[in-house]
Amino acid sequence: MNALLRTKSIAQVMSQPPDEEGHHTGLKRVLGARDLIALGIGAIIGAGIFATTGTAAAGGGGHVGAGPAIVISYILVAIACGFCALCYAEFASVIPIAGSAYTYAYVTLGELAAWIIGWDLILEYAVGNVAVAISWAGYFNSFVKGFGIHISDKLMTATTTSLHEGHGLAFNFPALAIVLLMTVLLVRGVKESITFNNIVVLIKLAVLVFFVGLGFMFVDTANWSNFAPNGWKGIHGAAAVIFFAYIGFDAVSTAAEETENPSRNLPIGMIGSLVICTILYIAISLVMTGMGPWNELGTPDPMATALEIVQKRPGLSASSAKLLSFSHFVVTVGALFSMTAVLLVFQLGQPRIFFSMARDGLLPKFFAAIHPVYQTPHVTTILTGVLVAGAAAFMDIAIVIDLCNIGTLFAFVIVCAAVLLLRYRDGRKSDSFIRPYDLSAYCTLALAVALTIWGITTPSHENRLTAMVCAPIAFWVGLAYRGLPLAPGRPFTAPFAPLIPMCGIVTCVWLMMASPFMTWVRFFVWLVVGMVIYLIYGMHHSALNFTSPAQPPDIGFGKPGEVESTPEP
Repeated sequence: MNALLRTKSIAQVMSQPPDEEGHHTGLKRVLGARDLIALGIGAIIGAGIFATTGTAAAGGGGHVGAGPAIVISYILVAIACGFCALCYAEFASVIPIAGSAYTYAYVTLGELAAWIIGWDLILEYAVGNVAVAISWAGYFNSFVKGFGIHISDKLMTATTTSLHEGHGLAFNFPALAIVLLMTVLLVRGVKESITFNNIVVLIKLAVLVFFVGLGFMFVDTANWSNFAPNGWKGIHGAAAVIFFAYIGFDAVSTAAEETENPSRNLPIGMIGSLVICTILYIAISLVMTGMGPWNELGTPDPMATALEIVQKRPGLSASSAKLLSFSHFVVTVGALFSMTAVLLVFQLGQPRIFFSMARDGLLPKFFAAIHPVYQTPHVTTILTGVLVAGAAAFMDIAIVIDLCNIGTLFAFVIVCAAVLLLRYRDGRKSDSFIRPYDLSAYCTLALAVALTIWGITTPSHENRLTAMVCAPIAFWVGLAYRGLPLAPGRPFTAPFAPLIPMCGIVTCVWLMMASPFMTWVRFFVWLVVGMVIYLIYGMHHSALNFTSPAQPPDIGFGKPGEVESTPEP
């Protein structure tokens, strides 16, 4: 049991030993704040805004539409992600090591929790990339059709779909090709990859701003008259759908070990990209629902659909019709560039989770190999690239898409909980006379009471489950933080703890409860497979098995710029 709960000190995390050949095992720090903001935008703005906005507005898939009130849904999800981003930023600024939530869990919750979250993140990035690659292939097919090029259905259909429909063997060649191309680019070097990403981000932002500017000219305010046609139920359902449009900001933290001045640049990268994307999402959804009736936008390409609706308006001039036709082409190209950037960022993040777990001994050491020339984790980059490319070529997107949602939310919950536990642990060991948490602690107790009342009075099964899970946690956190001394200084702190991290937990659990039952089943099956691997290999090969037990007390974070220096054996 002690092996399952053992933690790494921050000193151990920050001080990585050389490999068996004496080579440095750290990654090269080359990324600045602008690179990280672009990285975050590249990950966030993708298939979500180009595909899910219409469904969320018009309804479908078992939920009613939000109508023009989808802008409220975007704001609500942005707030939920903001809670989590602040917690990610606190950890990433003081533990600037590759691994993201996996590393944070190792420091606070122990080795078993770290393994679970690392295994979960592998699922999140893999499934997300498979889904984006398949969506990219669809847009690419539409793009080349505009030039009279027809790709055979045998090279555009998932194997599972083709066999199920009795059409024989087929595979999605464009999805396979784009993932392999991104893999080659990432093996060459992260700086070169980020330069490419920065260019792509500028293109996609230009396309989205172009759409907003053009669309604003054709907005009919009558389309906003029925602003929230299905009330709160529609807004809530849309929030669950458009969560996919925000997945990706956490990928910034996976590049922490390659970031210059991480205590400053990582928070800027995560919060900055989230704010910029939220503003764009609000503008796009307002313009889109103003261009056409909200109940006609439920298509896979709602931005293009909005342009087509405007083109059908009576009395449209020839010049306007020509401009709108050109805009349709521009939006398609923008979608391709957008999803290419998402593929790049997700494909950058996943190998670094493998890399961190292997460096800790939980996976075989060859996963932690660094290319002698490019200084990138080339083994894990190639392995994950091949696996994702194969899945994208042969699997149906419907089989795996929900797993990306639940896996991401689970990671967010772990990070918020880890911030609470580390603050509590450090505060208990602190000799400070300052008691900074009392007001927030009482607010957290009030949140626990509100959740309890909500759980009793709500008719919704999902809301009741959320209250049952979160109210006891909020109550314990509020009591634990009363009178807690100030923890040692941090370069960046999530404000008004413990309430902000607790709000992150509540909002993520609330969204998780909307997942279908079979998604929960698949998620737990994946975790069970991971547990078997950990018990057979990881637990026995963990680097902590070979670490001297004589470690000085770890009181958490020191003053900004200071890092504990515990010698490794």
